[in-house]
Amino acid sequence: IQLGDWSSDVCSSDLGFTSICCMPNTDPVIDNAAVATYIREKSEKHALVNVFPIGSITKNEAGENLSAIGELVEAGCIAISDDGKPVVSSYLMRNAMNYVKIFDVPIMSHCEDLSLAKDGQVNEGLYATLTGLKGIPNACEEIIVARDIILAGLTGVRLHICHVSTAGSIQLIRRGKADGIRVTCEVTPHHLALTEAVVSDFDADSKVNPPLRTQADVDALRAALLDGTIDAIATDHAPHHLEAKECEYNQAAFGISGLETAIAVIMSELVNTGLLPLNKMVELFTSGPQRIINIERGTLKPGQVADITVIDPALEKTVNPQAFYSKGKNTPFKNKKLKGWPCLTIVNGQVVAEEGDRKSTRLNSSHPAGS
Repeated sequence: IQLGDWSSDVCSSDLGFTSICCMPNTDPVIDNAAVATYIREKSEKHALVNVFPIGSITKNEAGENLSAIGELVEAGCIAISDDGKPVVSSYLMRNAMNYVKIFDVPIMSHCEDLSLAKDGQVNEGLYATLTGLKGIPNACEEIIVARDIILAGLTGVRLHICHVSTAGSIQLIRRGKADGIRVTCEVTPHHLALTEAVVSDFDADSKVNPPLRTQADVDALRAALLDGTIDAIATDHAPHHLEAKECEYNQAAFGISGLETAIAVIMSELVNTGLLPLNKMVELFTSGPQRIINIERGTLKPGQVADITVIDPALEKTVNPQAFYSKGKNTPFKNKKLKGWPCLTIVNGQVVAEEGDRKSTRLNSSHPAGS
């Protein structure tokens, strides 16, 4: 199950994912029932995988007026978020949380203090200095993480922190959980596998928001996987056209096309190196996201829907962006040899991808696991 951005060019089944959550930064924005219904019905008819829309917190993600949240949930949205945009107003965010709580779906927060992040390109620190690129401090994320956890405690809403990247954020989330606040969080493969050092070659494929951080931050994220602070691994998939990345670093778009390599990166960098048990990785990609969004997917319990990914831990391939199914070829893992790839994907009891080749049809009906 994949939380994060989604593009219509990605079918995901060949990548090992059986369910994806579509963030609202579409055109038009998912801020009303008509758009949410269109995405849900279109995906049910044409997608090889299950697509669950996420509605926006505010109209047009403008941060000014709340969306019709009740209508969005009724239309099938499984969470509410403004995706890559923070809700700047604490007053508005509190109102949104009070409203969302009624429907018992999570509110997903992109935590970024825009005044601190202004014009920032990379992590604030050594490599920002060496490259001359403007830095984004850890506090930029942590200030909003702290605010939203406090507001979640005040309102009782289910809060999900997207793409956590700093050791400080992990400490805040860990404390929030200990205090009984209903907070969950996710981390991306690139924040677990890469550090700020990769920006030194000025390859814009490494430009992402939040930025790649220090080794100390990476170590804290990895530790949080093991102690249960982090609930899921999510790609924050953000594909871009070639011209949006093949330009000066300052002008390049933020984002990594992450669906294609997510499983193989975690297998190679964490599981095969002994840093993460295989069963824990499986949980972070399956039942962890399932608990966050509360859908009937992501388990192998008898009677459940047969959505299954088979991974070949011995399969070794070199990342070739030109072979991606996604139109977005922007990945910092290009030309890297990774070991442990999906080789078979079953959705609703039907094989939809095998050995990297996706099938042309899928079943719309659900089949029990093991059928």
